[in-house]
Amino acid sequence: MSNVKVLITQISGERLWGIDTSLPSQLQISVNVNLLGFERKSPEIIEAPFVFTVSFSPSVAQINIKGRAQTSGEKNELDRIMEEHKSKKPPPNMIIQAVSSIAIAESIVIAKTIGVPPPLPPFPGTQTREKKTDTKYTT
Repeated sequence: MSNVKVLITQISGERLWGIDTSLPSQLQISVNVNLLGFERKSPEIIEAPFVFTVSFSPSVAQINIKGRAQTSGEKNELDRIMEEHKSKKPPPNMIIQAVSSIAIAESIVIAKTIGVPPPLPPFPGTQTREKKTDTKYTT
C-alpha cells in the first residue's frame, strides 16, 4: 500500500479585476494539475513536483500552487509507477487525488482572501449557469 504526502512549496493568488468593480455574472473557472515528472529519492520513496493552477474566464484572477507529491510504499509498487511514467502512461489516480484535494483546499482559502469565487467542483444535478468548473489533468 502506498502513501502520498503533499508538500506545498509556493502559493500565489492575484486578483486581476478591480476591487470596487463587481465580478461578471458569467464566470468560468478552470482547474489544472500538472505533475512534472517522477524522481526516485530512495528504494521506498518517489517524488513528483507539481503545479496546480486555477484560471478564471474572463480573467478576473489567477491562483498558482507549486509543490511536491512524495509517494512512499513497497519497492515493486514504486517500480511499477516509475515504469508507467517512462512509458508515458497517466500518473496514478491516488497521486492526482492527493495533490488535487490539498491544492483545492488551499485555493479555496486564497479565493476567499482575494474576493473571487472558490474553485469548487460541480455537484451532480446542481450546477448553475453562473459558475462552471472545468477540470483537466495533464502530465
